[in-house]
Amino acid sequence: MENQVKAIRIEKNGGPEVLKLVTLQVPPPEKGEVTIRQKAIGLNYIDIYFRTGLYSHPLPHGLGFEASGVVEAVGQDVRHLKVGDRVAYGQSPIGAYAEARNVPADRVVKIPKGVAFDEAAAIMLKGLTVQYLFRQTYRLQGGETILFHAAAGGVGLIACQWAKALGVKLIGTASTPEKAALAKQHGAWEVIDYSREDVVERVKELTNGKKVPVVYDGVGKDTWLTSLDCLEPRGLMVSFGNASGSVEGVNLGVLASKGSLFVTRPTLGTHVATLEKMQSAADELFSLVGKKKIKVAIGQRFPLEAAGDAQEALAARKTTGATVFTLD
Repeated sequence: MENQVKAIRIEKNGGPEVLKLVTLQVPPPEKGEVTIRQKAIGLNYIDIYFRTGLYSHPLPHGLGFEASGVVEAVGQDVRHLKVGDRVAYGQSPIGAYAEARNVPADRVVKIPKGVAFDEAAAIMLKGLTVQYLFRQTYRLQGGETILFHAAAGGVGLIACQWAKALGVKLIGTASTPEKAALAKQHGAWEVIDYSREDVVERVKELTNGKKVPVVYDGVGKDTWLTSLDCLEPRGLMVSFGNASGSVEGVNLGVLASKGSLFVTRPTLGTHVATLEKMQSAADELFSLVGKKKIKVAIGQRFPLEAAGDAQEALAARKTTGATVFTLD
């Protein structure tokens, strides 16, 4: 039996106006898939990259990688899920902006009782990003002082709380006093307002000249050199996103002159490549949410048909915390 559902599709790359609300058929799940009736969908910067064509995908296509909902049908060979399970995913094939859809079951995890649908949709991609950054890319032990750019964003506010739970001093950056205050409320040790303060000088002051062993940078082009200048010798620059544009034309000699620095450009997918790794990362995340060590800050909620407005708000830096699309 096929489902008729509303979904967002694009037929060409461009601005928010290319997002179209259409009606699609959802076929029964194939082997290894589940059909999910979605309750909430997460908005992420990567959705804009696919809409504009910065990241290319054969057109026409849907958008979005992250949502939560209820399993409606189970394909062959799916053992860990059953109809009626509350589930979420943050690493699906593109197309999460839909009322219901089929998803490979190995990308889908069960949501524990203490986590709501909108929280799960807001936290899977962003929360698993912080998990791999803090627990896999550079494994924080507690006691470190680190620098995290865009500390009041969706990933940033989770990072502030996770750092505090680990006993790590997170120095955040933010563009306004309001955003700086928000990051502090969520557990940042200190926040630098980069519109008024010199980030490098402030990091040196806060660390008594030592600087930091690791910088987490999801901003990209605009912060690249600043980030390198905040690292202690043999420090690690973790460039995990490019909200301001891609880092290009990197001269490796710069890493030598600034202190034998390391650079990595990791992605979530590589760190949660199997169901076991995905489940293990999600378990660590959900356990912190369940213990209230991480509170999911949902700053904005939009209906699916307002996807263009939501993306515009995110691109214009008018959002705080996570943004979700809610479905009835």
